[in-house]
Amino acid sequence: MKVENRLQSAGLRATPKRIAIGGLLFDGRDRHVTADDVAVMARKNGVRVSLATVYNTLNQFVSAGLMKRITLDTDRTYFDTNVSDHHHLFFEESGVLHDIPGDSIRVEGLPEIPVGSRISAVEVIVRMSGDKR
Repeated sequence: MKVENRLQSAGLRATPKRIAIGGLLFDGRDRHVTADDVAVMARKNGVRVSLATVYNTLNQFVSAGLMKRITLDTDRTYFDTNVSDHHHLFFEESGVLHDIPGDSIRVEGLPEIPVGSRISAVEVIVRMSGDKR
C-alpha cells in the first residue's frame, strides 16, 4: 500500500513530512527505530526535518495505530512498525530489539483487574546482557 493511502486509511493527512518519514519506515520490513535513527535516515535521504518534527510524526503514527511505542527506560524509546501482538528481546549493550512472536510466551498470575478496567495488551521485554544476538 502506498504511504499516502496508508496515512489516509489511518485518519492522517498525507503531508509531505509524513509521506517522507512514512516512506522510510513502511517498506514492508518490521523495524525498531528511535527518533534519532529516523532523523539520520531522513537526512541521508535528503529529507530536511527537525528532531521535533520526527518525534511529533512518530507519535502521530503511534496514535493512529501505524506504529507501537516501546519505552525501555527514561532515556530509551523505540518505535516499532510491527503493530501485531508480540514481545521483545532487548540487548542492553547494543540497544538492539528483536521480536518474539506473541504466542511464544505465556503470562500467568496477572493481578486482579480493577472494576471498570480491562487489559488492552500484555507486552514482555526480555532484557539480555552480553551481546550474543
